[in-house]
Amino acid sequence: MKYSTLNEEKKLWEKGFRAVVGIDEVGRGPLAGPVVACAVCAKPGLAQLFKIKLRDSKQLTPKQREKLCPILTTHPAIEWGIGSVSPKLIDKINIYQATKLAMKKAVQDLQRKLKKNSIDFLIIDGTMTLEKIQISQKAIVKGDEKVFSCAAASIIAKVTRDRIMLRYHKKYPQYGFNKHKGYGTKLHFKMLKKHGSCPIHRHSFAPVRASSLRFPQIML
Repeated sequence: MKYSTLNEEKKLWEKGFRAVVGIDEVGRGPLAGPVVACAVCAKPGLAQLFKIKLRDSKQLTPKQREKLCPILTTHPAIEWGIGSVSPKLIDKINIYQATKLAMKKAVQDLQRKLKKNSIDFLIIDGTMTLEKIQISQKAIVKGDEKVFSCAAASIIAKVTRDRIMLRYHKKYPQYGFNKHKGYGTKLHFKMLKKHGSCPIHRHSFAPVRASSLRFPQIML
């Protein structure tokens, strides 16, 4: 079983980059709820404290993620930031741009926590990079499987989004958000067909749009 490592971060630290940040997002594919991104900075001077073995959040069970998240978010060698974009804004600017915006918000949130220590390198899981941001960056496919800070970001982002969807479940219990977290499962499609869409659905997504046309009275 492969775990993420600090190899990418160490290479950058050796080149003089100090605040190296890994970024990942969750929630691009769901039919409902926000897209959430997390930015994680591993402090080079405290790297020896890392005793945590991490894998991409998708390879972990919810129980494993819930166990790891508080360890990561309170670890003295880690600083982190969160960014999210609402379904309404996703509909307005599209999911691709919304994902980039969530990442930028996560970076901004982390920068506030770092205070005087400016972020000087971003490692982004996937293939996209962030425009109009004056920070050196690198996209790594499957970075959340290979790079420690990206793996940590994937776990924090996933737990954060899941908790948001659990809160939405209390408001809209008929959709079963507690079970599928907004993804297009058989149960979700069944509930969409029965109830139509609700305010946290992404109405620009085809399955939701089709449902909303059938139930215009519950559109935004």
